[in-house]
Amino acid sequence: MPVSNLEATPATRLFELWLEQHMFDDKLAIRFGQMSADAEFVISEGGGFFLNGTWGWPSITAADMPSGGPAYPLATPGVRVAVTPNDNFQLLVGLYNGDPAPPCASEDPQVCNSDGLDFELDDPPLLLVEGAYKYNQDRLAGTIKLGGWNHFGDFEHQRFDVGGNVIAVTGLPGKPFDNGYGFYGIIDQLIWRVPGSEDAKGVALFGRIIGAPSDRNLIDFYADGGITFSGMIPRRPDDSFAIGLAYTGISDQVHGFDVDSGLPVARNYEALLEICYTMQLAQGWTLQPDFQYIWQPGGNVPNESGNAAVADAAVVGVIPACLKADSLGIPADGER
Repeated sequence: MPVSNLEATPATRLFELWLEQHMFDDKLAIRFGQMSADAEFVISEGGGFFLNGTWGWPSITAADMPSGGPAYPLATPGVRVAVTPNDNFQLLVGLYNGDPAPPCASEDPQVCNSDGLDFELDDPPLLLVEGAYKYNQDRLAGTIKLGGWNHFGDFEHQRFDVGGNVIAVTGLPGKPFDNGYGFYGIIDQLIWRVPGSEDAKGVALFGRIIGAPSDRNLIDFYADGGITFSGMIPRRPDDSFAIGLAYTGISDQVHGFDVDSGLPVARNYEALLEICYTMQLAQGWTLQPDFQYIWQPGGNVPNESGNAAVADAAVVGVIPACLKADSLGIPADGER
């Protein structure tokens, strides 16, 4: 779970370039071009208060999809259809090229697609589907989302080869599988609203649960959640405070592979606590002190000596003068 949601290699690259057409009184919107799925899919509103990258495109999709999937800083050609019959319901369907980076000698997808101009179209596609239901928007606003993805490519068993023998012993490729998929549920719920507030400010809870098959994925379970406070100080209505916990569960099959390999430590999970306060300095400009504590970075991997696991990590930082896109009239899903 990367400390910063802006973490990327030094580069000047094209990220997104798309056209969107609205029809039937905005009940149907079609977007096509070079796009990132993390702008609209698998997103919790509460996660937007934090700095760690997992609150946006979560670690499970970043680890289980080829090259991290179509997410910052790598987008890929695709098409997205949004059906919004009324203010309460929305259905999103996205079809993307399944790998945002072409093959190359480097193991870093950002190096393989260093300028964002590799418009790949020949990889197995990635399909994402998400339905959202909003309720009580004028009172204690809430949103429930259910969704899933299917990558139509080839995947390999994380522990056993095609003959059922352990890969750690035979050294052979894993048993092949067609398709990689997962399912998720998200909730954002305001539990106390600032009296008289036009926006849904107050105390809110949020959470996400995501699962994927253990046999073909590095991560098979992910969960996060937390509590946010916004508009609580009368003289500082745009300030916010947030506390969140996130858990990344390493696949049982990957854990078994490490045991089979005789490693001194075996991967099992990584956990994160993040606490941040965002204060508005001026219209559109903020200062965000941030604290993160990460248990078992990397999911319990060996340290440099190779005899013990990497120690837990504490991160303290301040993000000054962050320009918020909504102050410029940019939609929230365009904030970066």
